[in-house]
Amino acid sequence: MSIIWEGFLAIWRCVFIDCERIIKQLVEDITNVVNESGSQKLYVAFSGGLDSSVVAALAKNALGKERVELVTTRFYFTYPKTLEITKEFARSLGLKHTFVDATQWQAKIWKQGPSCNACTRGPKLISIKEYAKGDLVATGAESEDTWGKWGLKIHNGFYSPLFSISRDEVKKIANCLNIRVTKIGENSGREGCILKHLLKMMAVFDYHGKAVYKANVLLMRMIEKDKMDFSTANVKIIGPLSKNIALVNLKPYPSESFKNELKNELVKIEEISEVDFVDKPIVLDVLANPGIFNNKNSRYWIEHGRLAPDFSSPIKINWKLSRNNRLKTFSVVAYHFEDEKNF
Repeated sequence: MSIIWEGFLAIWRCVFIDCERIIKQLVEDITNVVNESGSQKLYVAFSGGLDSSVVAALAKNALGKERVELVTTRFYFTYPKTLEITKEFARSLGLKHTFVDATQWQAKIWKQGPSCNACTRGPKLISIKEYAKGDLVATGAESEDTWGKWGLKIHNGFYSPLFSISRDEVKKIANCLNIRVTKIGENSGREGCILKHLLKMMAVFDYHGKAVYKANVLLMRMIEKDKMDFSTANVKIIGPLSKNIALVNLKPYPSESFKNELKNELVKIEEISEVDFVDKPIVLDVLANPGIFNNKNSRYWIEHGRLAPDFSSPIKINWKLSRNNRLKTFSVVAYHFEDEKNF
């Protein structure tokens, strides 16, 4: 199928989707799946993002508020605003909402290098499954997520009502249900996690972990204070283990006055050694464990799927084989900028 035709179909499905029919089908599916499973309640893995918000609303319509509970995994690295958003959304639907803490589990994973997938599979979802004590846990996975691409609606106690629904269709359904998700600010369309911006091992929680937490919370507060709007806003922490370098990503690029004000505040963070702004193409020196270094597909996904979407300028990666046996994924140790004409 041609790219033009695929694009046309995507637009057609988004514009002409029969919301009422699809919502009715999803509500019926949730009702049948939960009742047939024998679950007393459906626990929704609730992040505050669009997908899980849609699932929460559909679940309430299907089962009633007494049989639905929203459960949010809380970490030290959860944005403070995320906690407010999830609590407010639950109140708006009249649903019970619970936090489960998995900070120590997440910190153990990051000691071996960045791994969002391991965090999602482990502390983010398993903690909720343990809380549910045998009842089904609903996720917001849709057809474009890894889970959705597997084609698994129900697996190992997890249920994904949206597994066959595209991302554009989820947005359309949200509009039909009058669901409005409050943007946190770090990236348009996703709620995010502060720790994902630590692009190296969190060998020392109080040094590496606190650097990424303080920098990103500070950035969000300054953006809110000045009522600014960015499609991308984050502070990446890179460098050798002995040095924390803060790379600020803001898109569209901010004014010089805002940059100066932000830098003056970031350099006050004792765990940060240097601050720079990503406002031109950047080359990252990345150490990788042998499994990633020798796998072209893994390197491609890290560059284009994991890193590039959160940077405010184009990136390239200079891959290097790590000799640190404790590194299980990758670590960004250095960087330099290049002129666009040479990039």
